[in-house]
Amino acid sequence: MTIGIMEVTLLGARDLQNTDCFGKIDPYVLIQYKNEAQKSCVARGRGRNPVLWNEKFRFNVEYTNKGIDHHKLVLKLMDRSLFFTPDAFLGQTIIYLKELFEIGVEEGKAELSIKKYRVVSSNRTYHGEIKVGITFTAKEEIDHVQQQ
Repeated sequence: MTIGIMEVTLLGARDLQNTDCFGKIDPYVLIQYKNEAQKSCVARGRGRNPVLWNEKFRFNVEYTNKGIDHHKLVLKLMDRSLFFTPDAFLGQTIIYLKELFEIGVEEGKAELSIKKYRVVSSNRTYHGEIKVGITFTAKEEIDHVQQQ
């Protein structure tokens, strides 16, 4: 198993679905890797094209190339509700990380340069895009010996 750090750079989004009947949406992103979730700031009043997040998020990674591949990053785009109702789901993007981690383990560091990913809504249609970059830096390799 290899332990490392994954850094996610969230730049912005565009052409998001408008869920507000009145005014502009106030989007934010929930970034989830395995059981850990982090939240971007709310782009208040930015509407369907919030391009000013420019935030970085760090996740600790334990990577093993054995077994089922659960290495994916889920970016859920949400609209912050101003009233006492739940925030609205705008869509999500899933980025699979196995290849990034494999290269990082082999070379010490790997990068998915900043690019656009499609945002998929709950009815499985595309509603916009999000710009994200990801780096993975391997820190150390640990051998696990199963004891019986």
